Amino acid sequence: MRRRLLATLLTATGLVLGLAACGGSDDAAGSAGDDTLKVGVSPVPHAEILTYVKDNLAAAEGLKLDIVEFNDYIQPNVALREKQIDANYFQHVPYLEEEVAAKGYKFTALKPVHIEPLGVYSKKVKSLAEVPAGGVVAIPNDPSNSGRALNLLARNGLITLKPGVGVKATERDIATNPKNLKFSSLEAAQLPRSLEDTALSVINGNYAIETGLKPAQDALALEDGKDNPYANLVVVRTGDEGDARVVKLEKLLHSPEVRKFIADKYQGSVLAAF
Repeated sequence: MRRRLLATLLTATGLVLGLAACGGSDDAAGSAGDDTLKVGVSPVPHAEILTYVKDNLAAAEGLKLDIVEFNDYIQPNVALREKQIDANYFQHVPYLEEEVAAKGYKFTALKPVHIEPLGVYSKKVKSLAEVPAGGVVAIPNDPSNSGRALNLLARNGLITLKPGVGVKATERDIATNPKNLKFSSLEAAQLPRSLEDTALSVINGNYAIETGLKPAQDALALEDGKDNPYANLVVVRTGDEGDARVVKLEKLLHSPEVRKFIADKYQGSVLAAF
């Protein structure tokens, strides 16, 4: 009786172990064979551009894309560091440099893809000349984009900046402010909502487009795309830039088809940077 029971138990145990081993083998094969590239993006225009690539170009290159949308500028880099995604496509080099300096990310930026011109918008005035004395101007609160906003305001005569401050300008670097403008620093995603309460709001192109603004038509002042250091690009963990999937994505994002898609869809509100 004991011998039969022991034999039965051993047989059952062997069967369970065999099934578990088969299951484990299948999972491992599925994982190893999964060549999908998971890319974190802002919804507009990054997700739209990448969706065009996924739907029209990727299959011919043997590339599978999983597009993950984020609604802020913080989480895509956190997710990349934690290996929740393989790459992200939402930022420009000055912003990346600020993030690396603050958080120690070991990331590598690839080639520029597009520029979303930063624009000055208003629901209160029709031109910059009409901005009232003491008016409130909302600007992005992250260091790279706040400096960018101040430079745009300076190029359009609303303020002047101390010589040599460049893209790292802060409010402390304002040399003259003839209209005594008051500055309000907000998270970039909140800037379109601020238009009801400000004389001017300086808004990143992706958030402007996302909320129905047309930068090429609606902005009272708009960045020039030529020699613009704020081109958006794909970022990967350092060492992954040679990943075959990343190489394929870079090829497709810099193709004539993508250049045409950007020109046709955004009509000057987004500019190809290649």
